[in-house]
Amino acid sequence: MVRKISLGILASLFFSSTFVLNRAMSLAGGHWAWSTSLRFGYMLLFLGLILLVTRGAKALAEVLAVFRRYWLFWVAAGSIGFGIFYALISFSAAFAPGWIVATTWQTTILATPIVLMFFGRKVPPRGLLLTALIFIGIILVNIEHASATSLQTMLTGALPVLVAAFAYPIGNQLVWEARQGSHPRLPHIQEEILENGFARVLLLTLGSVPFWIVLLLVATPPPPSAGQLFSTALVALFSGVIATTIFLYARHLCQQPYEIAAVDATQSMEVVFSLIGEIVFLQGVLPGPLGLAGVGLTIVGLVAYMLVQS
Repeated sequence: MVRKISLGILASLFFSSTFVLNRAMSLAGGHWAWSTSLRFGYMLLFLGLILLVTRGAKALAEVLAVFRRYWLFWVAAGSIGFGIFYALISFSAAFAPGWIVATTWQTTILATPIVLMFFGRKVPPRGLLLTALIFIGIILVNIEHASATSLQTMLTGALPVLVAAFAYPIGNQLVWEARQGSHPRLPHIQEEILENGFARVLLLTLGSVPFWIVLLLVATPPPPSAGQLFSTALVALFSGVIATTIFLYARHLCQQPYEIAAVDATQSMEVVFSLIGEIVFLQGVLPGPLGLAGVGLTIVGLVAYMLVQS
């Protein structure tokens, strides 16, 4: 269990780059639609090259074969778990600092047990009280944000993140259920290539491509700047490739629903990493007493959650 938790925390370190860099691009005037769609365009390139170098052309052919065979499943899982999730996260960065988005994002810890129960999985109730503690911390952070800005701006920055917090575990759980083969409405995907973490992320990324095409056609953003092109490449590498692969690998090691919930809970560390990143790179300031209390409750809830679940 310690190994799974450690991998989850390491993934959260790389995930935090999303919130810091998205906020930086927003402050520089970059459109959120490019911030989100370009990331997954780069991910296709990075993941394809990684698989080609590490596993050869045969591995890429196997990935494409699995995608063609179950294309409807991968489009659904990729559009929900990658498309809706990240589009809403990037949109919120235009209205709230990265560490606030990261803190609100921890609602996914509450969402995960709900998603697991929706899929018919049993979740031990002892962890639910501690997720409530984490949620109180999230509320305190957003109360402080609301006091420093308008209520409308606060809601615009927070509500999309709440929806994203459900979309991400739904997409991940769809893949987990397909691998287990016990859900009557999902295909049982047994191909050996799915044991490779890069291959799983590449399949979800391929599935999200239709979502990004539609998003760009609807949003019609102005052309991205050179700075935005570079920043989205960094996000794609750090968060999209490294963090997502580590996180899905940790989830792949799980055999029981409570282990999945505990791994998902490690994402709370993104709050600390994002706050430090904004202070160091964006000249951000420490939050006030209410915000610090909220961050503290979030972290205490995380540690307690991991101890109880273990």
